[in-house]
Amino acid sequence: MTNLRGHTALITGGTQGVGAAIALSLAKSGADLILHGLKNDDLAKKTIADCREHGVTAELLVCDLNQSIPILIEQIATRSLEIAPHLDLLVNNAGVFIDKPFTEMNEATFDCTFHINVKVGYFLSQHFANRWIESGVAGRILFTGSINGLLSEPDHTAYDASKAAVAGMVRSLCVALAPQDIRVNAIAPGLVRTPLTNQVLERNPRALKWMELHTPNQKVPAATACGPMAAFLLSDDAEHIHGQTVYIDGGMSVWQQPDLPVSFQGEST
Repeated sequence: MTNLRGHTALITGGTQGVGAAIALSLAKSGADLILHGLKNDDLAKKTIADCREHGVTAELLVCDLNQSIPILIEQIATRSLEIAPHLDLLVNNAGVFIDKPFTEMNEATFDCTFHINVKVGYFLSQHFANRWIESGVAGRILFTGSINGLLSEPDHTAYDASKAAVAGMVRSLCVALAPQDIRVNAIAPGLVRTPLTNQVLERNPRALKWMELHTPNQKVPAATACGPMAAFLLSDDAEHIHGQTVYIDGGMSVWQQPDLPVSFQGEST
């Protein structure tokens, strides 16, 4: 089993969905946690309680990421280090999906997407990396990308571009930080079940069937599918893995286009 005992992680967007799945896997592996969330709601309270059941500490930081970087550094990074001065794991998981069709995209929506999905993680990583380099800490950084950084959808142009930027940023930060003994990697989920995606999948069974068809293993799993790989990439077992984006997608990213099965043809919408 992955061993993260003695480590402390900050996870942005860590109270639900993929972030909560990562938090639970890190807790099972023995890491203490600081979970950032937008609000202290029932999901946040449940995630904190579930993590504490594994004998680790878990604290909540509530903060809206749609603020300037100096404010976020103060409210998230500085506060996290006050709680856990030896924090050495950073998971840049928080993201937003508010796309519009390309012809209707406006600057405010585009800027918000890139601010939260790219800029926040970049500058949090810079802040912690500077501290780790000064203190001689072998820190570890993990981003949550997406299959949308590799495969595109017609009405998701800003989101797709932001997740492609995450993959590129991981490679660049690897080159910048590996010589300082700081590891940077990413996971990139395909479609997984989260509170957000469940709103669509439960309302439209045909959409679920279509996504299963486009996935070689024919599964749309819970977000918990993402947690173990995140824990592994942050552990000593992954010490020689740098600058990589690992796709957790049931094989979707390697399949050019599935043939439409007879059972799916002619069905009414």
